Amino acid sequence: MSIEDDVALLERVPTLRLLGMAALRMLAIGSEQRDVARGDALFNAGDDADAGFVVQRGAFRIEDGNGAAIVAGPGALIGELALITAMQRPSSAIALEHSSVIRVARSLFQRVLESDPAAARRLRDEIANRTSQIASEILMAGAKLSI
Repeated sequence: MSIEDDVALLERVPTLRLLGMAALRMLAIGSEQRDVARGDALFNAGDDADAGFVVQRGAFRIEDGNGAAIVAGPGALIGELALITAMQRPSSAIALEHSSVIRVARSLFQRVLESDPAAARRLRDEIANRTSQIASEILMAGAKLSI
């Protein structure tokens, strides 16, 4: 894929779209592509997380170890929190077919945010909105359980 193709893919990711075209171009140039064979792990639960992955083609089953799973296909951002903070992977990602991803290292992501304070503010605001929404949903669910 060309840099322009990678930028177009990154722009499809809601979280990354917030950063703007200049930041997306820097991410596309600095990121790397990885191919993953069917049945292979992109990462496993408990691994140190130092990057997020945008699915270019194929699909991954994301399993949390407790039986919950989702499928992430093209345009999905896997491991979003790893872009922001050091952590261990809470889940595993297994390729359901031959797949490829763009690996965005946390160090690159942080350099992009440092070079574009406006993009960093947009991302901060989005994360704050999501956190507020999740807190509200938890309160509503708690209220329903106590009835």
